[in-house]
Amino acid sequence: MKTILITGGAGFIGSHVVRLFVNKYPDYSIINLDNLTYAGNLANLADVEKMSNYEFIKADIVEGVTMMEIFRAYKVDGVIHLAAESHVDRSISSPMEFIHANIVGTVNLLNAARIAWKDNLENENRFYHISTDEVYGSLGDTGFFTESTAYDPRSPYSASKASSDHLVRAYYHTYKLSVVLSNCSNNYGSFQFPEKLIPLAINNIRNNKQIPVYGKGENVRDWLYVEDHAIAIDLIYHWGLNGETYNIGGQNEWKNIDLIRLLCKIMDKKLDREPGTSEKLITFVKDRAGHDLRYAIDSSKIQEELGWKPSLQFEEGMEKTIDWYLANEKWMKNVTSGDYQKYYEEQYLKR
Repeated sequence: MKTILITGGAGFIGSHVVRLFVNKYPDYSIINLDNLTYAGNLANLADVEKMSNYEFIKADIVEGVTMMEIFRAYKVDGVIHLAAESHVDRSISSPMEFIHANIVGTVNLLNAARIAWKDNLENENRFYHISTDEVYGSLGDTGFFTESTAYDPRSPYSASKASSDHLVRAYYHTYKLSVVLSNCSNNYGSFQFPEKLIPLAINNIRNNKQIPVYGKGENVRDWLYVEDHAIAIDLIYHWGLNGETYNIGGQNEWKNIDLIRLLCKIMDKKLDREPGTSEKLITFVKDRAGHDLRYAIDSSKIQEELGWKPSLQFEEGMEKTIDWYLANEKWMKNVTSGDYQKYYEEQYLKR
């Protein structure tokens, strides 16, 4: 039985990846390693937590000795590394947290893998590092990020991710560690922590609260449905070429203000409100420091080499996402109240 360690598996993207692997690969042992910081929510995985090929470990990747012990005890064959601090605003106010988690944590995992796999570095084992399109900086009105785009990070968050990317590649070249990397665009879908734009707006509209939009809402993002991202991760882990990077984009560019207006329109329909009601909640706020104007990904490499492509257009994905949040009001209330942080104690420690 192959043992795959998925870090950050209780988070938004990570929980979708864990669920996919647990269900699709019953002959794999899936270890979900998460420190359960504010963005980690084990309730996201309630549907798979009792499956025989799933196990959860609460641990911090910043603790290097602990990572070594986990690799040795579980005989880890592969790593899918998603654990990271990821919110730009938080990186501006608390940059050191991002340095520790995203840089030191990644190096600890690389060292643990290098030592555990020292006799088999180029063959059966694989270290897959998931990154972001934000490492490339900001685009103008035209053009796309490709795998060869020069790095130009503009925030502590993106700089910390850029550093971790470089370290993964360094371990590939220096130690011959088997690695693959991917850089993705903005994700959306179920189980996303409501500090992010789409779930925040959905929750605020439902509760008739203001919808904050930075600046004039002119910033452009490429939106990727999270389940499509999980499928891409599966393909890259199993079939990506050693040492290669793959860009994953949704081919859905939207200005923030246009996205919010679409969301308002759909929410008015879903909540049986007069058209235009939700749009009145839009409130423009002071722009974020160093706010990148536009991100857009050219994902032709993964499409041509691995046969992946996004399954949904944004409007369809938005409908599915809104339906999920409206049907899971209890989940949202548990997250916004902080009650979700009791789940680990109640469901795991008391067993």
